[in-house]
Amino acid sequence: MLITSYTFLFFLPVVFALYWTVGKLRDALIIQNAVLIISSYVFYGWVDPKLCLLIAFTTLTTFISGVIIKMGYRKTALWSALLINLLILGYFKYCNFFIQSFVNLFSAVGFSLDAPTLNIILPAGLSFYTFAALSYTIDVYRGDTPPIPASGILSYFAYVSFFPQLLAGPIGRSTKSLPQFQVKQSFDYSTAVSGLRQMLWGFFKKIVIADYFSDYVNQVWSCYSTQSSSTLLLAAIVFSFQIYFDFSGYSDIAIGTAKLFNIRLGKNFELPYFSRDIAEFWRRWHISLTSWFRDYIYIPLGGSRTTKIKHIRNTVVVFLVSGLWHGANWTFVVWGLYHAILFIPLLLTNKQKRFKGIIAENSALPSVGDLGRVLLTFALVTLGWIIFRSENISQACDYIVRMMDVEAVRAIPRFFLQPGLRVVSCLTVFSLCVEWINRKNNTPLEFTTKLSWPLRYGLYLFLAFAIFWFYRDVNAFIYAQF
Repeated sequence: MLITSYTFLFFLPVVFALYWTVGKLRDALIIQNAVLIISSYVFYGWVDPKLCLLIAFTTLTTFISGVIIKMGYRKTALWSALLINLLILGYFKYCNFFIQSFVNLFSAVGFSLDAPTLNIILPAGLSFYTFAALSYTIDVYRGDTPPIPASGILSYFAYVSFFPQLLAGPIGRSTKSLPQFQVKQSFDYSTAVSGLRQMLWGFFKKIVIADYFSDYVNQVWSCYSTQSSSTLLLAAIVFSFQIYFDFSGYSDIAIGTAKLFNIRLGKNFELPYFSRDIAEFWRRWHISLTSWFRDYIYIPLGGSRTTKIKHIRNTVVVFLVSGLWHGANWTFVVWGLYHAILFIPLLLTNKQKRFKGIIAENSALPSVGDLGRVLLTFALVTLGWIIFRSENISQACDYIVRMMDVEAVRAIPRFFLQPGLRVVSCLTVFSLCVEWINRKNNTPLEFTTKLSWPLRYGLYLFLAFAIFWFYRDVNAFIYAQF
């Protein structure tokens, strides 16, 4: 079930009402978790119920691993859970990729192999709930999280399958998210209202901006070889905004929906396009994933508390794994390596943490120096998104070369001749201004609570009207495929 579909708009109120109604009963915690589990499995298996078997298996194996760790078989339980679930992830996500890469490798040296690919469909959200489940096993092994007793199995199932974050995160962590499913929740009006505001903002970003921009990006990419360099540059910039508003829009909807159940999910984006270098960008983009790789790969490898060479090695490994996590294509691996290369100069000069605070924290506008650094970082990130968006490495190289061909610059791109795109471009600027104004707050639109009620509700009505006006065929979220 897509979170932007009409079906979800009927589904959510029913679950909300049922969850808080049973919260008044005896043994409310057990019943509330049961409601969340059933609702989440209905949500996930809406199109194909067989997918529920996969998430149930992942949940059960990692839960059992915690029990076995408690029994004293620590390494056996840890490596068994990692092996089983990473093999499942690898089969669905990378099987055809490795088969095709194997065939291409032999073809490059003159051997022709006929190895047909398998008809494998990647289950939506597989990487997200697998990482959430594995975080429990690893944390129990480390002693950061106590193993859940058999009586608490419903809490664990609710944690892994919690439907708002199931398809595209934020990735749950056992140390932060799991304890919330182990206590009875009480309805909090202010939290629920904050959640509705965040959902409204997320729907606006996804439906009004991301979905509208996707048509233009797809149109240009489908025939990029016939486009002017200025059009290619513009399409690359538009895709940068499309992927940000698409993914951060989902995160806002997911986090806001969770607040309706008084569940707090971690922040996933924090003004990434206002970053002043690539290190700050990665502290603000897809925070739940980057922190997962930091805690479970980067630090165990030695992190920064080692020699400079090993520090660089650890960073490159994390970015390569991050790239491969995004998809079974060499473009994602190269994209990860590209960001690692951008990161290395900061490591060599010990400047990877020079920007820790919010940009323009004590002023209304950034300084000229900060503005220049923001634009440079955005340009580098946009170049990386071309690699990310391309179907293969040769297309990425060809696109970039054509984009930089000065002789191919022609008239103003047709983008500016389309009224709808001009309107959405203005709304994009409006959205960035809203997020800039809200940069010191924890949740989107929080600043509106300080506005007079006509301005506040006028803004809410404007956002709702825009969503209604631009809503059309439902487009899947980009990151749901990962």
